[in-house]
Amino acid sequence: MTTTRTPHRTRPSAQPPTLKARRLPRYAAPAIAAAALTVAAAVVYGTGTGGPVLVVVVGALLYLAGLFAAANRVEGRRSARNRTWSALIHSAFVLAVLPLASVVWTLVSKGAERLDADFFLTSMNNIGARDPNGGAYHAIVGTLQQVGIAALITVPLGILCAIYIVEYGRGRFAATIRFFVDVMTGIPSIVAGLFVLAFWVLIVSPWFNDGRPSFSGFAAALALSVLMLPTVVRSTEEMLRLVPAPLREGAYALGVPKWKTILRVVLPTALPGIVTGVMLAIARAAGETAPVLLVAGGGAAINFNPFENNQSSLALFVYQQAGDASRYAPARAWTAALTLVALVLILTVAAKLLARRNRLGR
Repeated sequence: MTTTRTPHRTRPSAQPPTLKARRLPRYAAPAIAAAALTVAAAVVYGTGTGGPVLVVVVGALLYLAGLFAAANRVEGRRSARNRTWSALIHSAFVLAVLPLASVVWTLVSKGAERLDADFFLTSMNNIGARDPNGGAYHAIVGTLQQVGIAALITVPLGILCAIYIVEYGRGRFAATIRFFVDVMTGIPSIVAGLFVLAFWVLIVSPWFNDGRPSFSGFAAALALSVLMLPTVVRSTEEMLRLVPAPLREGAYALGVPKWKTILRVVLPTALPGIVTGVMLAIARAAGETAPVLLVAGGGAAINFNPFENNQSSLALFVYQQAGDASRYAPARAWTAALTLVALVLILTVAAKLLARRNRLGR
């Protein structure tokens, strides 16, 4: 009896399960953004309800809605929420950068008109309303001298005050210092100028000027130091508190005195943050107008002596030129503003590089 064998049928192999989830293609987000802006522009300009700013706002809202709908359909609700919040975070970043970029573009575009040697090498002395020449050399000199003197006064005093608060200060005296530093942080610049005007210009300066009150760049530096001091103290205090306690304890365990530990361990560790705080204070002082106008008086001539006669500054120069009726004044004001921003930027970068070099050297 013969038996017949049925041929063995091979089952098709099943596809291995995959853990890869479905995702939107890379071009989806840019395509949704382009479509959202197109629709927003058509709606806004078609109805005549606004301009480019409204187009961007409406386009952003449409983009978020479209991105959520597309991601919810393809990737699921959880991934859609993640994409939407990520887009909101990026939008917030762009929203924060746009004003800065707008300011920089405006300064560069309008300030480039008078970026010439005449602007940086001449003053406004004997310059009339119909004269296109004239520069800010006297204001640049005044700014450098006033801010430099204010920094020489404020930086050592502020750092020493912060060291006392963090390392030595206990009890009511330290709490009183902190309180007055916090109060000085909110003092308007005009109040600082009035204080120096009442004390230095009207009371002290007559002793050195044959009994007559005298404006000077040094008086402006004193007013600026009043504004800089709380910023330096608070920023240095916070940086000193961030220094790890084991660094101090290790130095104490090796028998190093406290003053040398502060000088050799604590301050070098906190130096980058201290430099940042100092440069913030310098940037604020360099842009102040009211104190300089009150106690230095301003002036059109070059004055290299900060202890005698009127002296101008870049911020005061911008204020005066912006209110001048001459048609050449706005260009000078924009170029002076660009010069002031560039000057603060150069000083900040140089200070950062110097602090980094000192830290690496150790």
